[in-house]
Parts: sequence; C-alpha cells; structure tokens
Amino acid sequence: MFSRLCLGALAALLSCGAVFPLSAAQQDGQFAEQQLRHIATYFPGRMAGSPAEMLTADYLQRQFTEMGYESNKRTFTARYQYRAQNGRTTPHNVTATSVIAAKAGDAPQQIMIVTHADTYLPSSDSDRQHNLGGLTLQGADDNASGLGVMLELAQRLSKVPLHYSLRFVVLSAEELGQRGEEDYLARMKPEEKKNTLLVISLDSLIVGDKLYFDSGSNTPEAVARQTRDRALAIARLHGLAAATNGKAVKALPAEDLFDKAGFPLLSLRATNWDLGKHDGKQQRTASRHFPQGTSMHQASLDNLAFLDRWLPGRMTQRTRTAVKILLPLITELANPKI
Repeated sequence: MFSRLCLGALAALLSCGAVFPLSAAQQDGQFAEQQLRHIATYFPGRMAGSPAEMLTADYLQRQFTEMGYESNKRTFTARYQYRAQNGRTTPHNVTATSVIAAKAGDAPQQIMIVTHADTYLPSSDSDRQHNLGGLTLQGADDNASGLGVMLELAQRLSKVPLHYSLRFVVLSAEELGQRGEEDYLARMKPEEKKNTLLVISLDSLIVGDKLYFDSGSNTPEAVARQTRDRALAIARLHGLAAATNGKAVKALPAEDLFDKAGFPLLSLRATNWDLGKHDGKQQRTASRHFPQGTSMHQASLDNLAFLDRWLPGRMTQRTRTAVKILLPLITELANPKI
C-alpha cells in the first residue's frame, strides 16, 4: 500500500539508532500516572455515547490544545445489539466521540500513536447482572492507563523538533467491536494512508503480568526490528522489564484493524501470552483477588482503590516504564539520521 516515497521514508526511519537525551526536570511516568488517576476518578463510566465519554473528549482536547497541538473532536454513530435475558436482541445506536491531535514535522510522513478512551458498555442483561461495564467502571487499566501514557508522551514531545509529523488519536467505541478504528480508517484519505509510517497502539498497561511490545502480523520484519526490538533494547539499557512474542505474533490472526489494513504496527499492552488459550486475553496468573486472571470490564476490579491495594506501586512502575521506553523510541523514529 506504500508508495516509493513512503518506502523511502521508512528506509530513513529504519536507519536511526541513538537514544536522545531526556530532560531530568520531570520524572518519567509522573504526569502519565497523574492523568491516569484523574481520568479514572473524574470520568468513570466512559461508555461510548455517554455524558462521561463526551466530557472526557472535551478534557482530552483541552489538554492537547494547551500543549500546542492542533486538535479536534470527531463524532460518529456506532451500532450494537443488546441481548435481553429472554434471548431477544434489539439494535442500539450511540453517538461516539474520538479526539485527534497533530503536530507537523518537516516531512509529510507521520507516526500515529493510538489509544481508546471508552470503557465497556454492557450489551446484555447478563453483563449488567455480572456488573460488567456501566456507570461505576473507572477503567483505570482499560484504558485510563493508555490515555495517561499518551498525554505524557504528547506533553514531552510537544517540545521536540520533528522531521516526521506526529498524530495522537484517541478513539471511542473500541469496546463495541473496534468501531472507532473502523470509523477512523474509513475517513483516512489515500494521502494520509500513504504517509503513515507506523502506528503505535497503547492499551491496558497495568494489570497484566508482563508489558509486551509486539509487532503487527503484517509488519515487515525490518520495521519490527527497529521498533519492537529497539524498544526492548531501550528497556535493557535502563534495566526495565519488557517482553515480546517476537516472531510468534506472526502466526496469530490480525486483530488490530490498523494491522489488517496493512499499516506497520507496534502494540504495547500488559498481559500474559503464556496463560489461558495463549491469545493474550488472560492478563495475569489467576489468584484470589483476580480469580479469572483478568480485570477487564469488571467495575469491582478495574478501579484505583482495588488496584492500589492488590498491586501496590504497579501504576507508578508501569507508567514510568512505558514512558521511559516510548519517549526515546518515538523521538528517534521521528528524527532519523537521513
């Protein structure tokens, strides 16, 4: 899908190597954790189309604008089926809101950092009976953690000169079957698709046993080496815990729609690929506090008080690790040695 111009830019991107020095004025991950806690506390129940989701979108746009980015909101209609206890399904429509922020570089090619803001929207009577999703779900892990890390990256990168442009994309209706990705991809113009060198996805960074840097199933191995493997090298340099599926991810079906569309992808997510069905859905070893090995969509588990009690210090550790690896990685990818 890439033109010769885009392939040439990719080649330039792959030639980079050095880690740029970072300012010591701000502790890595501190702003990310502050934002994670703020969003989880003040915007619980961020279900697609809900008042909390719209307020979150307003908050995020304001944050990006104050950092100096060009930012806008984008609404779209998402449709889903609700299943009643008697088995009857009824269609529902919601108006979801995504947020986009951009900073132009010297070249038109761009690196996209993508995450989602919405929390789980109950789609059945069974979901409600089991307290899945709903108004009380803080979604600290899924996905205030991705939002927090994105906002710190945006804050720190706003002061960095860029060769390639940066675009931060906060999607909604991801919990409705990736409707946000569908909408964003459908609206991408051919020129923007051609100029997108890499998509970096951030999702659920706290609860999982390990923090994985994985490439998309359609990502060229040369790109994987300079993104996924480079991230792991930065982690080793700083003595940080990071994991990957390596080439094994190639054998898995593409689930990310940006991956399916053919964009090079670097995914950052905390889970444990060695457990369950080896599909990454079981986040951690099952225990008394996490009996299913996951906190996904569970209001009683995916909240600040519970995670602070049973995973003390984890939010600080993971936000710090994610920023300490991604910030130099994105900085050097956006400013290759040409």
